Amino acid sequence: MFKHSADRVPVLCILALSALDFTVYALVDSLALLLGYFVLMVLPKAHICAWNHHHQHTPTFRHKLPNRVLEFFYALHTGVTTHLWLLHHVYGHHLNFLDQSKDESPWARADGSKMGELEYTIEVAATAYWRGYKVGANYPEDRRAFVAYGILTFATVATLLVLDPLAGLLVFALPMVVGLLITAWATYEHHSGLNVENEFEASFNNLNRWYNLFTGNLGYHTAHHHRGGLHWSKLPKLHAQIQDKIPETLIRTSWVKTSSLG
Repeated sequence: MFKHSADRVPVLCILALSALDFTVYALVDSLALLLGYFVLMVLPKAHICAWNHHHQHTPTFRHKLPNRVLEFFYALHTGVTTHLWLLHHVYGHHLNFLDQSKDESPWARADGSKMGELEYTIEVAATAYWRGYKVGANYPEDRRAFVAYGILTFATVATLLVLDPLAGLLVFALPMVVGLLITAWATYEHHSGLNVENEFEASFNNLNRWYNLFTGNLGYHTAHHHRGGLHWSKLPKLHAQIQDKIPETLIRTSWVKTSSLG
């Protein structure tokens, strides 16, 4: 069923967190415990955003149904529904990241100056769904799926909120908003302020072992843009093949983000 065996453990962990979410939703009614769970889950769910990203590039399963089911649970963790990143990121950003006037995740303002990190985060998160929908004009079948599964996802969340407003808010609705913001925030350091004339000079790379373990090699970002459809498990090998073209100044080794809000 899996296209790549490397996906088995990450998917199992993510689905286990989904099962934990629904268990907490069903059994916990304490405000203090629900708040504690929300805070505790921020970091794990932030990393799920990376795996959702990988899935949008290279679907995890061979068949449509399990992919749609997995995307439903990804959406509840990250706020990114079926085909949103396919349209916004794969068909949009990856084709346009060297042109800031077209990029769906632009780090440059209209006058060409570099956005601050907070400005970028809010801009990209707030416009994500609209920009994905606009890109979908060129991919009508994918846009229809995006709209349909988006409605299904948000209808489910609305139902959970009606049945238990407090648990629905702290276990599902609020984490989805935070997940979308974190996804946008995490992408700021991928390209901001870099050369838009050469693809090998347009991305920062993070070779920290732990960063790449928990994000599925997202740190090999130049390689990822060089071959966007390549499975995440194969990115280190591709990076080794092209590393002589990547300036040393674009290589980082810290697990912690080095940029600051501004």
